[in-house]
Amino acid sequence: MQKYDRIKLVLKDDFSKLEDAKILLLGVGGVGSFCLDCLYRSGVKDITIVDFDTYDKSNQNRQMWSELHEGETKVEALKEHYPELHVINRRIDEAWVQEFDFEPYDLVLDAIDDRNAKLAIAQKCHKKLISSFGSAKRLDPTKVQVGDIWKSYGDKFGAKIRYELKKRGFNKKYKVIFSSEEAVIKEKGSFMGVTATFGLTMCAEAIKKIREEK
Repeated sequence: MQKYDRIKLVLKDDFSKLEDAKILLLGVGGVGSFCLDCLYRSGVKDITIVDFDTYDKSNQNRQMWSELHEGETKVEALKEHYPELHVINRRIDEAWVQEFDFEPYDLVLDAIDDRNAKLAIAQKCHKKLISSFGSAKRLDPTKVQVGDIWKSYGDKFGAKIRYELKKRGFNKKYKVIFSSEEAVIKEKGSFMGVTATFGLTMCAEAIKKIREEK
């Protein structure tokens, strides 16, 4: 069998839509790295990743390939594993979002933690956005869900995003990945079972949208 034969059995004629899709993935940490791996293994090849960080030991409990690249820039290290990747080594902040051209991409996948940048992304490209809320501090992957931004719950970070969007007069809808599980600790600890589930769920939702819209 060839590499993609089994995913083709599931997607049938829609597999070609994945091959033609152009995806922008913002952040390749605990959530983003698993989303990237899932997209790539499912046949999506035109993926641009944006991140500024380097790998350290604290990443190794939850980030794909991190133990192989300690001290290296994340986007450059990931290109070794996914050769067709387009990489942008930049910090994603509000100013970068305002300047960047999102138009060429079919989908924008937001796996970053910066609140102001997340708000700017939502305001600029909500029509093709899937955004991840907080995956840290939790232990139950079965509580991870996909939903409308305004119907998400159980997440203080998500509540802050909704509040700030309302303050800015934003009332559009877009999909978010969130957990209904209350945080089990105050510190920002993390469990790969949850962070990876966020990333894989984001990938599945992206594939769903690609199949529907193209």
